Amino acid sequence: MKVLIIEDEKLLSESIVTCLKQEGFVCDIAAEYKTAIEKVESFDYDCILLDINLPGGSGLDILKQLKKNKKMDGVLIISARNSLEDKITGLQLGADDYLPKPFHLSELVARIAAIIRRRNSSGNNLIQFNEIVIDTLAKTVSVNHKLVELTKKEYQLILYFAYNKGRVISKNAIAEHLWGDETESAVNFDFIYTHVKNLRKKLIVAGCGDYIQSVYGMGYKLSGVQS
Repeated sequence: MKVLIIEDEKLLSESIVTCLKQEGFVCDIAAEYKTAIEKVESFDYDCILLDINLPGGSGLDILKQLKKNKKMDGVLIISARNSLEDKITGLQLGADDYLPKPFHLSELVARIAAIIRRRNSSGNNLIQFNEIVIDTLAKTVSVNHKLVELTKKEYQLILYFAYNKGRVISKNAIAEHLWGDETESAVNFDFIYTHVKNLRKKLIVAGCGDYIQSVYGMGYKLSGVQS
Protein backbone atom coordinates (compact mmCIF):
# COMPACT_ATOMS: atom_id res chain seq x y z
CA MET A 1 0.00 0.00 0.00
CA LYS A 2 1.26 3.45 -0.92
CA VAL A 3 1.17 6.44 1.43
CA LEU A 4 2.06 10.09 0.90
CA ILE A 5 3.32 11.93 3.99
CA ILE A 6 2.77 15.68 3.70
CA GLU A 7 4.63 16.98 6.74
CA ASP A 8 7.26 19.70 7.17
CA GLU A 9 8.62 18.50 10.53
CA LYS A 10 11.61 16.45 9.34
CA LEU A 11 12.08 14.31 12.45
CA LEU A 12 8.38 13.46 12.65
CA SER A 13 8.26 12.66 8.94
CA GLU A 14 11.29 10.36 9.22
CA SER A 15 9.79 8.59 12.24
CA ILE A 16 6.53 8.00 10.36
CA VAL A 17 8.38 6.66 7.31
CA THR A 18 10.44 4.25 9.42
CA CYS A 19 7.33 2.97 11.19
CA LEU A 20 5.20 2.59 8.06
CA LYS A 21 7.95 0.84 6.10
CA GLN A 22 8.21 -1.72 8.90
CA GLU A 23 4.48 -2.33 8.40
CA GLY A 24 4.97 -2.91 4.68
CA PHE A 25 3.87 0.49 3.35
CA VAL A 26 5.57 2.31 0.49
CA CYS A 27 6.13 5.96 1.42
CA ASP A 28 6.48 9.19 -0.55
CA ILE A 29 7.27 12.46 1.23
CA ALA A 30 6.39 16.09 0.59
CA ALA A 31 7.71 18.71 3.03
CA GLU A 32 6.04 21.75 1.51
CA TYR A 33 2.91 22.77 -0.38
CA LYS A 34 4.27 22.90 -3.95
CA THR A 35 5.80 19.41 -3.82
CA ALA A 36 2.63 18.04 -2.21
CA ILE A 37 0.42 19.43 -4.97
CA GLU A 38 2.72 17.99 -7.65
CA LYS A 39 2.59 14.53 -6.07
CA VAL A 40 -1.18 14.37 -5.49
CA GLU A 41 -1.79 15.49 -9.08
CA SER A 42 0.70 13.00 -10.54
CA PHE A 43 0.12 9.86 -8.46
CA ASP A 44 -2.61 7.91 -6.67
CA TYR A 45 -2.23 6.93 -3.01
CA ASP A 46 -4.05 4.55 -0.70
CA CYS A 47 -3.78 7.15 2.03
CA ILE A 48 -2.42 10.69 2.37
CA LEU A 49 -1.20 11.95 5.75
CA LEU A 50 -1.85 15.67 5.61
CA ASP A 51 -0.58 18.44 7.86
CA ILE A 52 -2.63 21.65 7.67
CA ASN A 53 0.21 24.10 8.27
CA LEU A 54 2.73 23.83 5.42
CA PRO A 55 5.45 26.07 4.01
CA GLY A 56 3.97 27.77 0.96
CA GLY A 57 0.32 26.95 1.52
CA SER A 58 -2.43 25.25 3.47
CA GLY A 59 -3.21 21.56 3.69
CA LEU A 60 -6.88 22.48 3.40
CA ASP A 61 -6.21 23.81 -0.10
CA ILE A 62 -4.71 20.42 -1.00
CA LEU A 63 -7.96 18.81 0.12
CA LYS A 64 -9.88 21.23 -2.10
CA GLN A 65 -7.66 20.26 -5.04
CA LEU A 66 -8.23 16.55 -4.41
CA LYS A 67 -11.98 17.16 -4.36
CA LYS A 68 -11.83 19.29 -7.51
CA ASN A 69 -9.90 16.57 -9.37
CA LYS A 70 -12.28 13.88 -8.02
CA LYS A 71 -9.35 11.93 -6.58
CA MET A 72 -10.27 8.94 -4.41
CA ASP A 73 -7.17 8.89 -2.17
CA GLY A 74 -7.90 8.37 1.52
CA VAL A 75 -6.88 11.34 3.69
CA LEU A 76 -5.86 11.43 7.35
CA ILE A 77 -5.22 14.94 8.67
CA ILE A 78 -2.37 15.08 11.19
CA SER A 79 -2.06 18.52 12.74
CA ALA A 80 -1.21 20.35 15.95
CA ARG A 81 -4.17 22.61 15.26
CA ASN A 82 -6.82 20.79 17.24
CA SER A 83 -9.64 23.29 16.97
CA LEU A 84 -13.15 22.02 16.27
CA GLU A 85 -13.39 24.39 13.29
CA ASP A 86 -10.30 22.91 11.58
CA LYS A 87 -11.55 19.38 12.17
CA ILE A 88 -15.01 20.09 10.77
CA THR A 89 -13.58 21.98 7.76
CA GLY A 90 -11.19 19.14 6.94
CA LEU A 91 -13.90 16.48 7.16
CA GLN A 92 -16.30 18.58 5.08
CA LEU A 93 -13.62 18.91 2.39
CA GLY A 94 -13.34 15.13 2.14
CA ALA A 95 -10.82 13.99 4.77
CA ASP A 96 -11.55 10.54 6.20
CA ASP A 97 -10.18 11.13 9.69
CA TYR A 98 -8.38 13.65 11.89
CA LEU A 99 -5.53 12.81 14.30
CA PRO A 100 -4.17 15.65 16.46
CA LYS A 101 -0.48 15.87 17.33
CA PRO A 102 1.19 14.47 19.32
CA PHE A 103 0.09 10.90 18.59
CA HIS A 104 1.40 7.37 19.03
CA LEU A 105 2.71 5.81 15.84
CA SER A 106 0.77 2.62 16.60
CA GLU A 107 -2.48 4.60 16.53
CA LEU A 108 -1.43 6.26 13.29
CA VAL A 109 -0.87 2.86 11.65
CA ALA A 110 -4.25 1.63 12.90
CA ARG A 111 -6.05 4.71 11.54
CA ILE A 112 -4.37 4.38 8.13
CA ALA A 113 -5.27 0.69 7.93
CA ALA A 114 -8.89 1.46 8.86
CA ILE A 115 -9.17 4.12 6.14
CA ILE A 116 -7.78 1.76 3.50
CA ARG A 117 -10.11 -1.06 4.61
CA ARG A 118 -13.17 1.18 4.50
CA ARG A 119 -12.32 2.49 1.05
CA ASN A 120 -11.34 -0.79 -0.58
CA SER A 121 -13.34 -3.53 1.11
CA SER A 122 -16.23 -1.88 2.99
CA GLY A 123 -14.37 -2.24 6.29
CA ASN A 124 -13.97 -6.02 5.96
CA ASN A 125 -10.46 -7.32 6.64
CA LEU A 126 -11.08 -10.44 4.52
CA ILE A 127 -10.93 -10.11 0.73
CA GLN A 128 -11.97 -13.16 -1.29
CA PHE A 129 -11.50 -13.90 -4.98
CA ASN A 130 -12.58 -17.43 -5.80
CA GLU A 131 -10.36 -19.73 -3.70
CA ILE A 132 -7.99 -16.90 -2.73
CA VAL A 133 -8.55 -15.26 0.67
CA ILE A 134 -6.49 -12.26 1.77
CA ASP A 135 -6.53 -11.27 5.45
CA THR A 136 -5.46 -7.62 5.55
CA LEU A 137 -5.09 -7.64 9.34
CA ALA A 138 -2.94 -10.76 9.58
CA LYS A 139 -1.36 -9.91 6.18
CA THR A 140 -1.74 -13.47 5.00
CA VAL A 141 -2.93 -15.12 1.79
CA SER A 142 -4.54 -18.55 1.67
CA VAL A 143 -5.72 -20.80 -1.15
CA ASN A 144 -8.39 -23.38 -0.29
CA HIS A 145 -7.83 -22.58 3.40
CA LYS A 146 -4.07 -23.26 3.22
CA LEU A 147 -1.60 -20.44 3.81
CA VAL A 148 0.68 -19.46 0.93
CA GLU A 149 4.15 -18.21 1.82
CA LEU A 150 4.67 -14.91 0.01
CA THR A 151 7.33 -12.24 0.21
CA LYS A 152 6.29 -8.76 1.35
CA LYS A 153 6.21 -7.47 -2.23
CA GLU A 154 4.26 -10.51 -3.46
CA TYR A 155 1.66 -9.92 -0.75
CA GLN A 156 1.40 -6.24 -1.69
CA LEU A 157 1.08 -7.23 -5.33
CA ILE A 158 -1.80 -9.70 -4.87
CA LEU A 159 -3.55 -7.20 -2.60
CA TYR A 160 -3.19 -4.50 -5.25
CA PHE A 161 -4.60 -6.86 -7.89
CA ALA A 162 -7.50 -7.79 -5.61
CA TYR A 163 -8.41 -4.16 -4.96
CA ASN A 164 -8.40 -3.61 -8.74
CA LYS A 165 -9.85 -6.94 -9.90
CA GLY A 166 -10.97 -6.94 -13.51
CA ARG A 167 -9.00 -3.78 -14.30
CA VAL A 168 -5.84 -3.71 -16.40
CA ILE A 169 -2.96 -2.29 -14.33
CA SER A 170 0.08 -0.98 -16.18
CA LYS A 171 3.61 -1.94 -15.18
CA ASN A 172 4.24 1.72 -14.45
CA ALA A 173 1.28 1.88 -12.04
CA ILE A 174 2.43 -1.31 -10.29
CA ALA A 175 5.97 0.05 -9.93
CA GLU A 176 4.78 3.38 -8.54
CA HIS A 177 2.37 1.70 -6.13
CA LEU A 178 4.78 -0.89 -4.75
CA TRP A 179 8.08 0.99 -4.92
CA GLY A 180 7.10 4.68 -4.86
CA ASP A 181 9.85 7.20 -5.57
CA GLU A 182 12.40 4.40 -5.93
CA THR A 183 11.05 3.70 -9.44
CA GLU A 184 12.35 7.06 -10.72
CA SER A 185 15.81 5.52 -11.15
CA ALA A 186 14.54 2.36 -12.87
CA VAL A 187 15.77 1.82 -16.43
CA ASN A 188 12.90 -0.57 -17.21
CA PHE A 189 10.21 -2.55 -15.42
CA ASP A 190 11.55 -6.07 -15.98
CA PHE A 191 11.53 -6.59 -12.21
CA ILE A 192 7.71 -6.34 -12.31
CA TYR A 193 7.57 -9.35 -14.64
CA THR A 194 9.73 -11.33 -12.22
CA HIS A 195 7.53 -10.54 -9.21
CA VAL A 196 4.32 -11.32 -11.11
CA LYS A 197 5.76 -14.61 -12.42
CA ASN A 198 6.83 -15.70 -8.92
CA LEU A 199 3.45 -14.78 -7.44
CA ARG A 200 1.52 -16.66 -10.14
CA LYS A 201 3.70 -19.74 -9.67
CA LYS A 202 3.19 -19.82 -5.89
CA LEU A 203 -0.58 -19.44 -6.23
CA ILE A 204 -0.86 -22.14 -8.90
CA VAL A 205 1.31 -24.56 -6.91
CA ALA A 206 -1.02 -23.97 -3.95
CA GLY A 207 -3.97 -25.12 -6.08
CA CYS A 208 -5.21 -21.76 -7.35
CA GLY A 209 -6.46 -21.02 -10.85
CA ASP A 210 -4.25 -18.87 -13.05
CA TYR A 211 -6.20 -15.64 -12.60
CA ILE A 212 -3.38 -13.12 -13.08
CA GLN A 213 -3.45 -12.43 -16.79
CA SER A 214 -0.89 -10.60 -18.90
CA VAL A 215 -2.44 -8.05 -21.26
CA TYR A 216 -0.02 -7.56 -24.13
CA GLY A 217 1.41 -4.06 -24.35
CA MET A 218 -0.67 -2.85 -21.39
CA GLY A 219 0.03 -4.68 -18.14
CA TYR A 220 -1.74 -7.23 -15.94
CA LYS A 221 -5.16 -7.90 -14.45
CA LEU A 222 -6.77 -10.25 -11.96
CA SER A 223 -9.59 -11.89 -13.85
CA GLY A 224 -11.73 -15.01 -13.57
CA VAL A 225 -15.08 -16.33 -12.38
CA GLN A 226 -15.78 -15.06 -8.89
CA SER A 227 -17.54 -16.98 -6.18
